[in-house]
Amino acid sequence: MNFEEILKSKTERAEAVLAQYLPKETGFQKKVLEAINYSVMAGGKRLRPILMEESFLLFHGEGKQIEPFMAALEMIHNYSLVHDDLPAMDNDEYRRGRKTTWKVYGDGMAVLAGDGLLNLAFETAAGAFAFAQDEKTCRQIAGALQILGKKSGIYGMIGGQTADLEAESGAELTEELLLYIHENKTAALIQAAMMIGAILAGADDKAVGAMERAAYNIGIAFQIQDDILDVTSTTEILGKPVGSDEKNHKLTYVALHGLEKSREDVRRLSEEALAILRSFETRNEFLEELVQFLITREK
Repeated sequence: MNFEEILKSKTERAEAVLAQYLPKETGFQKKVLEAINYSVMAGGKRLRPILMEESFLLFHGEGKQIEPFMAALEMIHNYSLVHDDLPAMDNDEYRRGRKTTWKVYGDGMAVLAGDGLLNLAFETAAGAFAFAQDEKTCRQIAGALQILGKKSGIYGMIGGQTADLEAESGAELTEELLLYIHENKTAALIQAAMMIGAILAGADDKAVGAMERAAYNIGIAFQIQDDILDVTSTTEILGKPVGSDEKNHKLTYVALHGLEKSREDVRRLSEEALAILRSFETRNEFLEELVQFLITREK
């Protein structure tokens, strides 16, 4: 199989794992469960759970304890999108070609759906203890839970979202602040994916730290590429309006450094990330291809 066929297969696998942990739409709270399932099953590339499992495989991970964490991270990613779309945040009416959760269920129910997904994520991840065979695996799961909380919380994704919201409210957006936003709003969940995969496979602290650095580079390069595509692509190719950053007067990496330097930095960051992934005793060639695909994508 070629890369695209393998990616399709792994996306389907991530979808199947996620579906196992989604709630049945019954009971007096049925409406919020419908809203949760609507938001999670709206499509998406499922890149974070795939990155997690491929990192797990890179370090010869075995067992099903990875699966609850794959589902949990995707739940957290989707809760953040549900809340991002709300009128009080980005006020978006469409995502992935469908009406956003708040447009279908109302903003109150969308808030609850996001809250429900976040709680369900940690309930799901904690279920990994059921697959633990020994004390060592229990310690790995506990460490993975800490990473999941930190990288999705006030010292991770929520911290980045806070800084982004402040910047939109008129705070001076410097290069330092812009990188902080990208590191936390975009890279943090990629770091969570790759670090958790390594931890659950039994990688040592040095290797986990190396995966954190690689994921930082991947996340920043991914966001810079987003900025580049907003300037250079077309609506037809990208699948969403282009030029919105300039129209909304948003400070971006491209606005700060220009296209040539931005492309140069994407190459540098991606090469550094790939060098880290190639530095381990074993290689995961699909993971390396996936990183290149993410960073050099055209849409």
